[in-house]
Amino acid sequence: MDFDPAELKGRKLGRVLTKMGKVTREQVHEALSIQKTRKQPIGQLLIELGYCSQKDIAEAVAGQAGMAYVDLTGWAMPDNLKDVLPGDTIRMYEVVPVEYNSTSKRLRIAMKSPDNFRAVDDLRMLMGFNVEAAVGDSGLIDTLIKKHFSKIESVTDVVSTLAADKKFEGLSWKNDQSIDLDALTQAANDNQVIKLLNLVLMQAIKDRASDIHFEPFENEFKMRYRIDGVLYEMVPPPKQLGPAITSRIKVMANLDIAERRLPQDGRIELTVGGKPVDLRIAVLPTIHGESCVMRVLDRSNVELALERIGLRPNDYDKFLKLIQRPNGIVVVTGPTGSGKTTTLYAALAKLNDIETKILTVEDPVEYDIDGLCQCQVNEDAGLTFAKALRSFLRQDPDIILVGEIRDLETAQIAVQASLTGHLVLSTLHTNDAPSSIIRLVDLGMEPFLLTATIEGIVAQRLVRLICKHCKEQYTPKEEELMELNLTPEMVVGKKFSRGKGCDNCSGSGYRGRMALFEIMMMDDEMRELVMKNANTTQLRAHARKRGMQSLRECGLLSIYEGMTTIDEVVRETLSEED
Repeated sequence: MDFDPAELKGRKLGRVLTKMGKVTREQVHEALSIQKTRKQPIGQLLIELGYCSQKDIAEAVAGQAGMAYVDLTGWAMPDNLKDVLPGDTIRMYEVVPVEYNSTSKRLRIAMKSPDNFRAVDDLRMLMGFNVEAAVGDSGLIDTLIKKHFSKIESVTDVVSTLAADKKFEGLSWKNDQSIDLDALTQAANDNQVIKLLNLVLMQAIKDRASDIHFEPFENEFKMRYRIDGVLYEMVPPPKQLGPAITSRIKVMANLDIAERRLPQDGRIELTVGGKPVDLRIAVLPTIHGESCVMRVLDRSNVELALERIGLRPNDYDKFLKLIQRPNGIVVVTGPTGSGKTTTLYAALAKLNDIETKILTVEDPVEYDIDGLCQCQVNEDAGLTFAKALRSFLRQDPDIILVGEIRDLETAQIAVQASLTGHLVLSTLHTNDAPSSIIRLVDLGMEPFLLTATIEGIVAQRLVRLICKHCKEQYTPKEEELMELNLTPEMVVGKKFSRGKGCDNCSGSGYRGRMALFEIMMMDDEMRELVMKNANTTQLRAHARKRGMQSLRECGLLSIYEGMTTIDEVVRETLSEED
């Protein structure tokens, strides 16, 4: 007897089984009376009593969730279904395709549990399918996955398939050429293009990449991703696939695929392997087509505990003292991608309690933190950092985070906020702590206002950690030591390490990153120097005299502790003489 699953949704299991004609009401009552003494699930009792089978219970559980049950006994998978979904997607979500209509993109899948709603959502978002889910026998689903999808498909395999496909050759490459929108839409929805992008995403997230780059050049189309701050190239797809891949990304991010002359920004929210992942999309028109960068924000991969971001005990005490001030400005500085935002979030996580009102204005809001009122800059609507800050002062905050001090107006309101009893945390783009003062003066800030408000400046850099699985000690050559202004005599008794390269670090010798810090505390003498318009060298000399450890010194300690290598510290820090 067939029933519409919607009629069964939310009903008790006994009632569902009765409606389906699997058991009688008397049999359900008998099982319920036994349940009072044995405390077993009613389904299990009905099976023990011989009134229904395990399959009947599975059908009823599916009906309870408002889903159909598909019987896969003896079912042979047609060839057209074997290529609809990538094998890694099928293995990860533990689903099998049972019906597919290529015209309407309607895909029916069988899954083990009706609770696996993530699979439905992600297949809609990632693959663009109109997904209809049914429940099947978990053992049969496992057998089908093992039989048809155990082969691990790589990006190279899909690229090879696409290279042989002639249908993408007519796509317009440059942004100033006219375009057949239907052809572009069709290419963006092509199964193999979807599969390629899906594999690239899975691979990047698995390898902990922070960014994925899709870049058109005159004679090629490159795919690269950044792991621990370094770019690695993937197998490049054929040049003519560029517009199809970029259009697919734009479809996923709800961007306009017809607009190819202006930059566009978007966002994709996914759950990959049970982890929430945000993808920030930035599309930029270049002379050879659209360049697209995905910023991967894997929330589960971010360490937001102040104790865990890499501060040495001495620096940790200094930083804690800074962020526990009742008012003033604390600035974290460094280039793009140096972990400034993570440091500030770790500080806010430490300060976040029921007695403290914390407001943030960011561009964009990178991580959603409970207990914080977070506001996103929207230049198009006129919501700038400065405008948001003015409004903040009427919101009765204790602590304010300004994503970045970009202009004089924002700097002035930040100063005003700190003078009226608020602690203001912000970031700047400068090379080191002392040069931040000069940068703020260059923006047009009065030195006397800076001396009254700035409490401390933290400069930071990220260096790669040596892979623990292939770490080895070695003796560096004299030329390597000279890059750090060291001589062999100066490092007698010191140990140096490096990574040989293994499967765990994809042969790079590095896995993960750590931060190097330089913390400059303001004191009366420093304030006097700022009032006298002292230069960066003078400010640095005074800070060093008062115990500031430079980025280079912090890096040297990390080398001696076997955490990172000479190459990394040389690449990320300047020597004192530079």
